[in-house]
Parts: sequence; C-alpha cells; structure tokens
Amino acid sequence: MDDLKKQLEEAIAQRPIISKAIAEARDKGDLSENAEYDAAREAQGLLELKISKLQDTLATARVMDESKLNTDTIQMLNRVKIKNTKTGAVAEYTLVGESEANFKEGKLAVGTPIGKALLGHKKGDLVDVQVPAGTITFEVMEISF
Repeated sequence: MDDLKKQLEEAIAQRPIISKAIAEARDKGDLSENAEYDAAREAQGLLELKISKLQDTLATARVMDESKLNTDTIQMLNRVKIKNTKTGAVAEYTLVGESEANFKEGKLAVGTPIGKALLGHKKGDLVDVQVPAGTITFEVMEISF
C-alpha cells in the first residue's frame, strides 16, 4: 500500500513537468507538424492513465492483517513450495493479487491456473492443474509466509 501511495505521489509530481513541456512545444509554432508537442501530449495521456489506475487501485485495495492469516491451507499471501510429480522440479511462489504478480520475483497471481488450483489445499495434497499443455500434478510441500 505504501509503495502504491509513493508511486502515485511521484506520478502526480510529474504533471507540472509535462505541462511545461507541452507549453514549450506549443510556443514553437505550428502544432500540426510539431513532433515535440505530440510526444508531450502523449506522455501526458499516459501519465494521467497511470495516475487514474493507481488511484483506482488504492481506492479498492484491502489491507490484510497477516496475524489473521494461517498456513493450514493455501490462501492469498502464502508462500508455497510445490513439486511437479512428473519431473521432480520444485518451485516456490507467493500468491498475490493480479497487480502485484511478478513471475521473476516468484509472485504468482491467484487468478492464474496454478494459483486458482492451489487455493484451499494443505501440505501433502496432490493438486491437478489444467494448463494449455495438459494436466500437471503438483505436491504441496510447504506453506509459509
């Protein structure tokens, strides 16, 4: 939540900079052939879109109390260690919301096929996951924070 607030503050701080760039480009003459003006207007549009998305995310976000979460069954924010029963490959993921997902950091969205399939399972469970390539079976090895 704090990170999102910081991103929003930084984005809002960019508004005057882009407005100044638009004004400077406008002062250079004919707007129909002014690439600087077009680029500045496009940057402004992208910035406003980013600000709008961040504001919406913050308005609808729920802060979860980690003390009320448990590791008996897999749920959002749990760190899960799973093993592919066919290949023996072991992977570790933290289940997060769609906006926080980052596969490189091991953050898996709960809305993905694997995330959906894991929810509610316990340590030792075998979980079948339907993926485009077929069905994969995972063993839940560990659940933690």
